[in-house]
Amino acid sequence: MIDLRSDTVTKPTDRMRTAMENAIVGDDVYGDDPTVNELERLAAKIIGKEASVFVPSGTFGNQLAVLTHTKRGDEVILGKGSHIFQHEVGAAAVIAGVQLRLVDDEKGYMSLDDVKEAIRGENIHFPETGLICIENAHSNGMAVSPEKYEEIRKLAKKNKIPIHMDGARVFNAAVSLNVNVKDIAKYADSVMFCLSKGLGAPIGSILAGDREFIKKARKNRKLMGGGMRQAGVIAAPGILALVEMVDRLNEDHDNAKMLALKLDEIKEIDVKHDRNDINMVYCTIPKELIKEEKLVKEMKKNGILINGAENEEYRFVTNKDVSREDLEVFINVIIELKK
Repeated sequence: MIDLRSDTVTKPTDRMRTAMENAIVGDDVYGDDPTVNELERLAAKIIGKEASVFVPSGTFGNQLAVLTHTKRGDEVILGKGSHIFQHEVGAAAVIAGVQLRLVDDEKGYMSLDDVKEAIRGENIHFPETGLICIENAHSNGMAVSPEKYEEIRKLAKKNKIPIHMDGARVFNAAVSLNVNVKDIAKYADSVMFCLSKGLGAPIGSILAGDREFIKKARKNRKLMGGGMRQAGVIAAPGILALVEMVDRLNEDHDNAKMLALKLDEIKEIDVKHDRNDINMVYCTIPKELIKEEKLVKEMKKNGILINGAENEEYRFVTNKDVSREDLEVFINVIIELKK
């Protein structure tokens, strides 16, 4: 199958499978798993933070950050298109007991003026602003220049509000912008990033921050049911993801740009080139050309998996297991379907 639904569908490399088999393990809740410990040390060093904790998923990492930074009844400022708001099942309300204050982020980031306006002042009727969440790369496919966060960082410090970064694809952002990933992460007090998307590990994400924050987060991880035992078998491929898989992300980005150009040659398809910074291609395909149900069904018949449209847009995601030849097959099927 050619799978363009997401980069979460990537399979572990042969070296990852070997590392899993040979991993030295211990009880991670006791801090006894040397492979997990090495992953957390390496991840913190690469992202430029004092410490990190290994968690099962990106959503888990984001919600752990929200829980750890805030108290019940706080308000969290974040973009209305952010993953935390759009695709995490309302978890912030359930787990941390916070409410979300939404700000426009159509360009991939929130403006300084909008964030400033959203911060609550002292008033008996108001909740306290407990956290600001930013995202890079953004879920809409845009990599955000780190400097966009500089003034928001100053504003947050002035108001003693922490910043959490949903960096699920922060390495994609760093590669796209040609900057060190630390230069993106430095504007946030905590950063979550996924090992299991473009980096190819079969499971897991990292939450990083200062030592005191991670100490508190580790206990909250246990509270949330994320205390793992002999987790070295899944941490081992995470180490390889960081060491071996970051430098190849450009290949996915180049393939996504090629796919965008090929789709653009089909005049009825509207490709969102301004959101083609990383390994995602967003576009609209008119129902008059191909109905959504038919497109998804016929693609599957031809050995291609895609998601249906969301808010009338399709998203196709390149990854390490999709070649240029695979993308040519995909394009040819669309051309055949439109006849």
